[in-house]
Formats: sequence, structure tokens, C-alpha cells
Amino acid sequence: MYVDTSRITRSGKTYTRHLLRESYRAHGKVLHRTIANVSHCSEAEIAALRLALRHKEHLEHLGTIQDAITLQQGLSFGAVWTVYHVARRLGIEKALGTTRAGKLALWQVVARVIDQGSRLSAVRLAMSHAACDVLGLDTFDEETLYENLDWLARAQAAIEDRLFAQRAKTTPVSLFLYDVTSSYLEGTHNALAAFGYNRDGKKGKLQIVIGLLCDEQGHPVSIEVFPGNTQDPHTLAAQVAKLKGRFGVQEITFVGDRGMIKSQQIEDLAQQGFHDISAGTF
Repeated sequence: MYVDTSRITRSGKTYTRHLLRESYRAHGKVLHRTIANVSHCSEAEIAALRLALRHKEHLEHLGTIQDAITLQQGLSFGAVWTVYHVARRLGIEKALGTTRAGKLALWQVVARVIDQGSRLSAVRLAMSHAACDVLGLDTFDEETLYENLDWLARAQAAIEDRLFAQRAKTTPVSLFLYDVTSSYLEGTHNALAAFGYNRDGKKGKLQIVIGLLCDEQGHPVSIEVFPGNTQDPHTLAAQVAKLKGRFGVQEITFVGDRGMIKSQQIEDLAQQGFHDISAGTF
């Protein structure tokens, strides 16, 4: 049994025909008959048929070919590509910019989505994922990412401004959601560390207070860190000034819980022509 291949050219086009055939003897003559037309098979499949027929008496030896093949796992691609395109759609890539610092910051965002961890874990994650290929980065280490956090801190206001401008361009925003939380510290060398109301129940731990401002869709607008002994209502004035000064919002309605918006904050908002939505005790 063998594969019979023939080619014919007509009108400048070449046609290839593959037939699986066998030879037999009848009346003292060697004849041939066709078993199957395998012209629809690919070149690789035809080559595999020829190989199998050539070694049909010892097909078990063909399996040893695998011993000569070395398999290697390539970099994981799908997760980075997916999160990267979500970041592009949300305008995060545009807000961070296309500089190396902006791309490193984008990787820190992507890495946090894929697998939360330290700067060192983000470096290790980049070694097993196609981070540098997708984002157009060269190699980096954890010290590079820590330096990138310093760049992010300096560029935070400009990045927030660009993100807000992108959203407000299509849909004006006037309703804002605001709340605070706290995070305790194990160390002591932090300029904003102080003792205050600890939501984590960690007695004797210094902490910082974090205020998050979102639009009515829940999209983050700005985040700000305050000294750990700052009371929740005292952070609201900074958000009003930020919305008026940096973001240029003229119509503002704040939404906050009763621990955030108290009588003094309601009065301050009303004096500036702004509104609030909060719970009250009657």
C-alpha cells in the first residue's frame, strides 16, 4: 500500500491529486487499485500517511520519536491581554500615558487584577506572563516598581484629572459618592501615621485614613490619604474643594452616611449652593 501523488497544470493552475493505492498480482501481471482518494488531506497528513506506511511493520517504534522532542511552556498571554484591553476601554492606559513610567504603572494595575501581592510578586508574575510583550516594556525588578510608586504619587492629581475629564466629556457628573476607611500599620515610620478610630479592631496600632470619592456610577474619581487621627466629617471639605478647583464641577450633590455628613457639613454644603443625601436621626 502506498500514496500515489500526481500533479497536472491547466490554465496556469496546478492541481494535486493523492490516492491511497495498493498493488496486487493477477494472471501473472502486477496491477494497481485505488482504496481511497485522500486529496483533501493536508501536506502534513499526507506525510504522516507515508511515514506510517513506510514503518507499518514496526509502528510501535514511531512513538519513541516523542523522546527526541523537547516541550517548553511559553509565557501566559490571555490574562494580561484581557486586562490590558479592559484598561484601554476604561481610559486607564490613556490617563497613565505611554512613557515607561506610565507602562510600569499600568502593569502594576494589571498585576493587581490578576494576582494581588507585593512588588516582588508583580515582578515574578511578569516573568511567567507576557507583560513586557503586551505592554512594550523591557525587564524590570521590584526596586523599579517601588520607584514607580513614587512617580504615581507625584502624578496622581494629573492622572485623576485626565480620567475624570474623559468621563465628564460624554456625561456631566453632579452626584458624588464619598466614604472613608482606615488601614493600620505595622511600622512606625509614616508621615501620616497616628492613633485614631481603628475599624480593624487592632488596638495599639498606628493607622492612616483613606477617603474615596466616586461618581454616581461608582467609578473612582479621586482617592486621598489623611492622618490616622482625622475624623470622617473633617475630610469632606477637602473633597468639595477638589471638585470645585481641580475638576471644575459647579453642581454637586454629596451622598454619605450619617457619620460622614453631619449638621456642620450640611450647613457648609448649603452655603456653597450644594446638596447632600444622607441618613438622619429624627
